[in-house]
Amino acid sequence: MMKAQLPLSAAPIHFGTDGWRGILGVDITVERLLRVATAAAQELAFRAPAGLNSRTVVIGYDRRFLAPELATAIAAAVRGCELEPLLTETPVPTPACSWAVVQRAALGALVITASHNPPEWLGLKIKGPFGGSVEGDFTAAVEQRLAAGGITVPIDAGTERFDGRREHLDGLRSKLDLGALRDGLQTMGLKVIVDPMHGSAAGCISELLGEGSDDSGEHAKVIEEIRSQRDPLFGGHPPEPLAPYLQELIAAVGACSDAGQAAVGLVFDGDGDRIAAVDENGCFCSTQLLMPLLIDHLARARQLPGKVVKTVSGSDLMRLVAEDLGREVLELPVGFKYIAAEMLSDEVLVGGEESGGVGFGMHLPERDALFAALLVLEALVESGQPLGERIKQLQQRCGTSSHYDRVDLHLADMDSRHRLEALLRETPPSTVANQPVQEVIRTDGVKLRLGPSHWLMLRFSGTEPLLRIYCEAPSTAEMKAALEWAEQLAEST
Repeated sequence: MMKAQLPLSAAPIHFGTDGWRGILGVDITVERLLRVATAAAQELAFRAPAGLNSRTVVIGYDRRFLAPELATAIAAAVRGCELEPLLTETPVPTPACSWAVVQRAALGALVITASHNPPEWLGLKIKGPFGGSVEGDFTAAVEQRLAAGGITVPIDAGTERFDGRREHLDGLRSKLDLGALRDGLQTMGLKVIVDPMHGSAAGCISELLGEGSDDSGEHAKVIEEIRSQRDPLFGGHPPEPLAPYLQELIAAVGACSDAGQAAVGLVFDGDGDRIAAVDENGCFCSTQLLMPLLIDHLARARQLPGKVVKTVSGSDLMRLVAEDLGREVLELPVGFKYIAAEMLSDEVLVGGEESGGVGFGMHLPERDALFAALLVLEALVESGQPLGERIKQLQQRCGTSSHYDRVDLHLADMDSRHRLEALLRETPPSTVANQPVQEVIRTDGVKLRLGPSHWLMLRFSGTEPLLRIYCEAPSTAEMKAALEWAEQLAEST
């Protein structure tokens, strides 16, 4: 006899590194979302900087199931706080909302999105008046408001809408010479294949680099997009720019190579704030490789000012390229909010994390994958080299050729996690896969330095028995050995 399955129970409302997310219909319901949107809007108004008299809160949404409807619903919650909601006409990349906040001097933005999470998830991101994600003290205050309760009645009424997508793209056009970039790609004969993973960045690169072409449709030979139609199931995979989910893009780039044409693949996550790439050889390139390229291009070719900010999980190649160009490097905990805070307080050339988020001092204190993609293409045109060749040149210049991977390991339970945390805190390993540990770094989790461009990092999820294991090593064999050693350590503790 089959046992009846107990219904899933909602997790407590708790903000992660960038927003509140959960399973739609379980964690994310209209009732809960209205409460969170109300508390967030109230906190935005309470913390408005001196002299900012706006009552506007920008509201955006991605292409997920029910995202447009829930965005309309939270507009009523914002009105109930005696504030003025401004809603995007269409799904937009999350950075478009940050752009709108800055351009309109708004209080901030609320974005209905679950970013790169699986299709059944949804969530809410909060952007501050500076055009980036709010910090932990802000979301803690939102959680305190939720715990305190209180009554605020949503007000249904017509909501003013605006073309956030167009405004964002116009902003990118104002910062870059896209005509010269398009001409340079044509001269190189480099085809650009874009994979927005069915997300809200679909069509943006084609529009930016296709505009102004002649009647022959010359730009069609340069830009091609795949998986650009809306699919709330995202093809059955999380819309996260990782190699296992990019087989169609890798195949498309490989087909160009087989036909004798160099190509580069660009991929964005579900809400367009993370980027990765595929080089002309069909090799996946995360921001571990794209960041060094961007550092070199902006510091050497463009000669822009500022230091480089990376997370502790970022490749050593970022540091090597930056220091070779005389730039200061600051290493911070994982999470773009730490990078954004530094961008607000000091001059930053570029800041990025290994998971795909890159921000630029010349733009916003925010991840913007479209802007990053255009700068990657600009760097390739400037050098006249395709992506794989350009990265290889950087590695040779810095005397390194490292290999990187990350494994997310689900532990048996929270007790297992606590035992492993205690072990790493009290008696960190002195060797890893027969390699002596030279330094223990505790910026975020535990990072075990084994040598130049050789390290292993163990970092726990904030809310669940999940261990993230990162490794960079001089060879694939050494990388795999270290990751296997870490998995065995976790499973035996």
